[in-house]
Amino acid sequence: MKRSTRSIMCLGALLCLGLAAPVVIAMDGGNATVSFGQWQTGPAAGPPPVLELDRFPNLSPAARNNHQLIPNEVTIKAGGSVNFIIGGFHQLIVYDEGTQPEDINVNIPTPPTTTRGPNPFPQAVLIDDPTHRIYRGLDPSLQPLDLGGASGRDRVEAVLFQNPGTYLVICGIRGHFVNDHMFGFVTVLP
Repeated sequence: MKRSTRSIMCLGALLCLGLAAPVVIAMDGGNATVSFGQWQTGPAAGPPPVLELDRFPNLSPAARNNHQLIPNEVTIKAGGSVNFIIGGFHQLIVYDEGTQPEDINVNIPTPPTTTRGPNPFPQAVLIDDPTHRIYRGLDPSLQPLDLGGASGRDRVEAVLFQNPGTYLVICGIRGHFVNDHMFGFVTVLP
């Protein structure tokens, strides 16, 4: 009887740990880190199959980028910051306290705002909804070019959150937000 009770308790604890994995709380309360897009490893779809992602000397194939925020929820204290490690062709946008993904109008303005740099071609459509927007990051198409002539794809943007609340963070590349659901939340405690 004791053995089965203990087994059930351990199983319950492991399940709770697994459910809590996508949410990170900054232990010191001051900073958190979010991977904003990630480069894939291992085989890619063929033909012929590609066994590795080789970015050397400085190439970044767009088809090998994962469009997710990991973790997609973080918690910090007011006055803390989130370091968004941007891997890939992404634009960081933060919306004010209480904004939800369905509140974002992805169809304004008309005609749509697009990337301004020489790459990608055709240009990518950017989300330009100013309602409750409190931070808009760099246009990824205007970053320095890599050796293949594409815009540099990797950088860090550190964003300070001074007021308590829950903030929506999205990728401003319309297709990434609309099709890949590339968004997450920052909860700021007092």
